[in-house]
Amino acid sequence: MDKIKIGVITASDRASKGIYEDISGVAIMDTMKEYLLNECEYEYRCIPDEQDLIEATLIELSNELNCDLIVTTGGTGPSMRDVTTEATQNVCQKLLPGFGEQMRAVSLQYVPTAILSRQTAGICNGSLVINLPGKPKSIRECLDAVFPAVPYCIDLIGGHFMEADEAVIKIFRPKAK
Repeated sequence: MDKIKIGVITASDRASKGIYEDISGVAIMDTMKEYLLNECEYEYRCIPDEQDLIEATLIELSNELNCDLIVTTGGTGPSMRDVTTEATQNVCQKLLPGFGEQMRAVSLQYVPTAILSRQTAGICNGSLVINLPGKPKSIRECLDAVFPAVPYCIDLIGGHFMEADEAVIKIFRPKAK
């Protein structure tokens, strides 16, 4: 079974300064551990909401560390400090707007303010990048909604073969003809 490399970026001024614990980045890693049967290696970064730094970190994780998947949390709201979406758009060669559309649709079932979220996804070199919201409950709801398409997307961009625990999450790959 292939070893999967997953980048996790928390974009938070306060968490990066140690003002509070980063529970969002941990929630992403915990969810991936539940979903995936593969051995996973995590490249974790907790950084300030600085667009240049977010862009550089995305490029490092994709180009230098060859992550199959990079998942971000934080920085997708409407405030001026929320720049993760812009950073993602700047470094990705292709955007996958269906991810953001699906995450917002699911989140709107729980909170009306989900309409303010600007999550997106895209391909940065050989990595799939997915922007998630900042709250652990919302992270899980959004990942549950989009993860079924993630392994096949990673197949299509030449990444390692992901195997999920079907008792936890059902992934979709088209049947070979």
